Amino acid sequence: MTTDTHGGHGMSLTMKIMIAMGAGIVVGVIFNQINIDVINSQIVAGLFGMVGKMFVNALKMLVVPLVFFSLLGGVTGIGDVRVLGRVGTKSFFLYLATTALAITLAIVLASIIGPGKGFDMQGIDTNGVTGREAPTVWEVFANIVPTNPIAAFANGEMLQVIFYTVVLGIAVLMLGAKSEGFIAACDYMNDLMMKVVAIVMHFAPYGVFCLIAKTFAEQGIGLFLPVMAYVITLVAALFIHLFITLPTMLKVLAGLNPLTFMRKMRPAQIFAFSTASSNATIPVTYRSVTERVGVDKSIASFCIPFGATINMDGTAIMQGVATVFLANVYAIDLGLGGYLTVIGMAVLASIGTAGVPGVGLVMLTMVLSQVGLPIEGIAIILGVDRLMDMIRTAVNITGDAVVTSIVAKGEGKIDLDVFNDPDAGIVDDDEVEMPHGHAA
Repeated sequence: MTTDTHGGHGMSLTMKIMIAMGAGIVVGVIFNQINIDVINSQIVAGLFGMVGKMFVNALKMLVVPLVFFSLLGGVTGIGDVRVLGRVGTKSFFLYLATTALAITLAIVLASIIGPGKGFDMQGIDTNGVTGREAPTVWEVFANIVPTNPIAAFANGEMLQVIFYTVVLGIAVLMLGAKSEGFIAACDYMNDLMMKVVAIVMHFAPYGVFCLIAKTFAEQGIGLFLPVMAYVITLVAALFIHLFITLPTMLKVLAGLNPLTFMRKMRPAQIFAFSTASSNATIPVTYRSVTERVGVDKSIASFCIPFGATINMDGTAIMQGVATVFLANVYAIDLGLGGYLTVIGMAVLASIGTAGVPGVGLVMLTMVLSQVGLPIEGIAIILGVDRLMDMIRTAVNITGDAVVTSIVAKGEGKIDLDVFNDPDAGIVDDDEVEMPHGHAA
């Protein structure tokens, strides 16, 4: 792993991505203000849309093969089905706990601030918002087992991919010495996928710039004024969870320094913010957790994709705040029972839904229909949801990384030398230069 300490090449990839993000915000806001048709259609929707989509597609292209090969390597690396069961159980309950904590925080904060009281519904188009039926607990768990693993891989059904891969990994272990060649091949494929990640990351600053510029050019700042109380409450709850709840868990349960951890997770948080997709960010989260934080690949390869699928702290916070906001808008008192239903529903819905942009709204329709709030109310917050989605995705993946680190520390599978080394695993562009002849 090269670090960016050599002379001549100053800037790390993280720095370049942060500059690209800042430039994207500035360009986007300017384009939104000048509002010229040809710029909107050709540059914003056209060029920025194309580059941004290509970049997100390239990240998603890596997800299933990376999860498959790294998880197979992880299961065979753990080598003991009992340990695997322990890691799975620990991470599952920790993920549920962080999600429940997140939504409880959101409901308490929103109840104190009271966004939506005296809200004026005039001028809000509530047509075209449709609801989704909430799955039962039994359906959620039944659907974890794929009927067709190839279809699960093709559709990116992460829980099904994880289930199939874990079963396959256990079978590989049971075959014993026969499996050595296969395990070596999986390790090679995992290394190969990480190299492809490095190539895609090379283009990250351009992709991030286009994604951010397009979002800000299309959304503008004006959308926020009518729902400012909602936005402020939601951002406050997300930041409290991100900077207080999760770091406190990390310190108390794993004894790790939260400041060091946050600094090392910054690239993944920026990616999550710009793509608004937990799944698309898996390659970057996995890389940050293993190479920057020092978590053993056997733990990270299980916990990170698992978390990206079932751990939706940021999304749960959005549902808590949105539910209180809409209850206030419609002057409906949900009472304690209603709020407990919201907490339970959000935790359940987060297990059964995918980590893709906008999924929070789909989950919100389930939650609202359960507590008897009008689903049309979602139209009020629809405009600002994309930007809120970006922040909550960053919270989601930080939660994944915190739980992964806690589980790894409990299993003695975290390299503290790597964790405490500020330069460990820093990516620079030299890493993906095309080789001249054969590299050893």
